[in-house]
Amino acid sequence: MANRSFTLDEAKNLLPVLESLLRAAMEARDQAQQVEREMSDLKTHIHNAGGLLVDVRHVATRKAQGEKALQRLKDTLAEVDSIGVQVKDLDIGLLDFPCTVEGKTVLLCWKLGESTISHWHGLEEGFRGRKVIDESFLRSQKPKQ
Repeated sequence: MANRSFTLDEAKNLLPVLESLLRAAMEARDQAQQVEREMSDLKTHIHNAGGLLVDVRHVATRKAQGEKALQRLKDTLAEVDSIGVQVKDLDIGLLDFPCTVEGKTVLLCWKLGESTISHWHGLEEGFRGRKVIDESFLRSQKPKQ
C-alpha cells in the first residue's frame, strides 16, 4: 500500500473515482462468488447422481468467467490500495483514508451510500468508534503557522 496521508479535501475529491472502483470490485466479487456456487452445486449434483453428462464447454466458459472476475477484483483492490486508501469492508463498501491530525495518524472514514466524508476514527477504534468531523477536527488538521 502507498504510504500516504490525505487531507479531508483530498479524500473528498477522490470519492467519485473510489466509489466507481468500489462498485466494480463488489460486482466482480459477486460474479466470482456466483460462478463458485455454480461449480460447487454442479459437483454436488454429479456426486449425488453417481455421475452426469456435463456440457464441458459451458462449464469451462463459466470457470473462465469466474477466474476473470476474480482477477478484476484483485486488480481493482490493488488500484485502490495503490492510491493509499484502505478497503476495510467490501460487503458494505467501507473505506479509510489515513490523515494526519496534530502529528498523529487517524483515519477518515467513508461508507458507500454516504454523500461525503463526515466521520473519522483512531487507528485502533474502527468503524464503531467513528466520530463526526467537527470544527475542532478541521482546525487541528490545519498546519500551525
